[in-house]
Amino acid sequence: MSVDAVVLDGVGKVFHPGRPGAVTALTGVALTIAGGEFVSLIGPSGCGKSTLLRLIADLIEPSTGSVTVNGKPARRARLDQEYGIAFQQAGLFDWRTVRRNVELPLELRGVRRAQRRARAAEMLDLVGLGEFAGHYPTQLSGGMQQRVAIARALAVHPPLLLMDEPFGALDEMTRERLQSELLGICATARTSTVFVTHSISEAVYLSDRVVVMSPRPGRITAVIDVDLGERSEQTRQSPEFFAAVTAVRQALRGTRPADREPVTP
Repeated sequence: MSVDAVVLDGVGKVFHPGRPGAVTALTGVALTIAGGEFVSLIGPSGCGKSTLLRLIADLIEPSTGSVTVNGKPARRARLDQEYGIAFQQAGLFDWRTVRRNVELPLELRGVRRAQRRARAAEMLDLVGLGEFAGHYPTQLSGGMQQRVAIARALAVHPPLLLMDEPFGALDEMTRERLQSELLGICATARTSTVFVTHSISEAVYLSDRVVVMSPRPGRITAVIDVDLGERSEQTRQSPEFFAAVTAVRQALRGTRPADREPVTP
């Protein structure tokens, strides 16, 4: 029996509890993400999307409820490096080559040099940057740097990939190309993905399900199943795509009840 990638049970987060100015960021969040599933989190600014991602990553602790990652408490999953993470900024080290940036998480785990190089080469080939292994980040475009960040996040074979608006700073053409490339990478690596975005079209194009969140305090108000089959450029022009975009937009506006059925035009 496969293990769920993420289980959130009654999760809440209060910053500075018991003090003046305490902020309730999240309340009563319950969500299960299956192994191999691609799920996007979308909602207004400040609704707690990034906070929820950091709770899954055990970068912060919940005030209430529990977070389980690949059948383990979030803290154990982090220590076991059960996930890779990528942010809006690639976060590469300019003084390390592309190869050595990708090797970094393996180096921190004490993996031998030959194994690190082989794994880095495999991941760079996966993201289409094998020929740039000896380059430095400043020699790459923004889109290429993000692909290096994804390669680094996947270097330890994580069963879960966490992504916080990784394409938000890119131009539309580069963004759409990387969306397609990301789906291919995740399918090849058999990785479950939790993806934070402000873009409705991006969420729909990438996801098996789109989780819609309310203004702060953030809670889940709708879960939209997206059944578009294998994605291609034609997907963005299909009636099913536009129907799913409309469903998510209506859910964000609160004009549509939570929908757990596949969207049809």
